[in-house]
Amino acid sequence: MSNMDPKYILTLTVKLFVTCLVVAGLLGFVNSITKDKIAAINWEKTVAAMKDVVPDPDNTTFSDALAVTEEMTAAAKNAGGTLDSVYEAQVDGATAGYAIKVVASGSQGNIEMMVGVDADGVVTGVSIVDHSETKGIGTRVVEDEATTSGVGVLTQFEGKSAADGTLEVGSSVDAITGATVSTRGVTTGVNTALAVAGAIQ
Repeated sequence: MSNMDPKYILTLTVKLFVTCLVVAGLLGFVNSITKDKIAAINWEKTVAAMKDVVPDPDNTTFSDALAVTEEMTAAAKNAGGTLDSVYEAQVDGATAGYAIKVVASGSQGNIEMMVGVDADGVVTGVSIVDHSETKGIGTRVVEDEATTSGVGVLTQFEGKSAADGTLEVGSSVDAITGATVSTRGVTTGVNTALAVAGAIQ
């Protein structure tokens, strides 16, 4: 095997280095242009999800994400879910409650949801932000299909609080037939949000 010309190796190395610099610069430039737009779109989606879980969406404003404390994180973990973020809901400048974004395990992956909890610790609404549930089965839960009692599977959580104890499918929560695991996932998410709200107050 013949030795390669050192000048050729040096030239090739310099060209590769310059190419990497140019590509990195272009990626950085594109990121700087799109970063704010992506952040704005994500915030719009977050606000829409928060408005879905408060009783007076037209007159409710929301704070930026609150600082997540160790107490909040521990409360979420003890309830079986994961805390993503917490936003204060305000009406006429006064705290009306919280919009709490949590993640719990469903049948096919994580269910990410926003749960509204008022200042008295009562659930005001549940909105699914993202999920991987099976179409036609788990999605029936996500779409708030009515249970045998005639109430939507998500709607049934409204009015629940920590005073009701740990919410459980089959006792305090009705499942959609064939989608029990998905219903359990949402129930865990609501229990998580209630636990986090208790850690805030």
